[in-house]
This record gives sequence, C-alpha cells and structure tokens, in this order.
Amino acid sequence: MTWTIEFLSEAEQDLMKLDGSVRAQVLNGIRKVSTNPLPVSQGGYGKPLGHKNGLNLTNLLKIKFRGIGIRVVYKVEVVDNIMKIIVISARSDEQVYKEALLRREKYNL
Repeated sequence: MTWTIEFLSEAEQDLMKLDGSVRAQVLNGIRKVSTNPLPVSQGGYGKPLGHKNGLNLTNLLKIKFRGIGIRVVYKVEVVDNIMKIIVISARSDEQVYKEALLRREKYNL
C-alpha cells in the first residue's frame, strides 16, 4: 500500500532548490519509502530520529541519501496514511535537523 505524500510548502521549496538529477533521486527515494514509511522497527523504511544533539525530534523519521548527502525528514500520520515531508536538505552541520525542529514547532507537528 502506498501512502499519500504531502509536502510542507517549505519542503517543496527545498526540493525545487536541488539540482535536477539530485531532485529526481530524492523523489524516487521518497516514492519508494512511501510504500512503507513506518519505522524500521515496524518493518518500514523510516529511520527514527529521537533526541539528536539536544534537538527533540521524537516521532520524526528520516531518509538518508548517502551518495548525495541529502536528508529528508518526515512524519507519518498513521490514521490518515499520510507521509508528511517536513524538510529536504544537506546534512551539513546538522542544519537539516535544526530546520526540522523549527518547522515542527511552526506547524505543530
């Protein structure tokens, strides 16, 4: 079963900032994970974040694109089968996780 993918408007902007070939890789990865975005512990593809360097990202998950250094942070809304993309960014200096926390607070996710 594929889940519905929703992007925060900021995450859509993040995606559009990526180079075309990188954007295609990220979209393909998101589509693959959307077949089962649950945490790995529940048989899915998602990697739980939890507390990371003083940032409380509990209940958020990530997709790692190792070769291109991109991270996608998302939240699963199980009741509605929605995979909500929060941020798409390079991992450099943990900025992707700081941005995820800001957006989580802004949208009360």
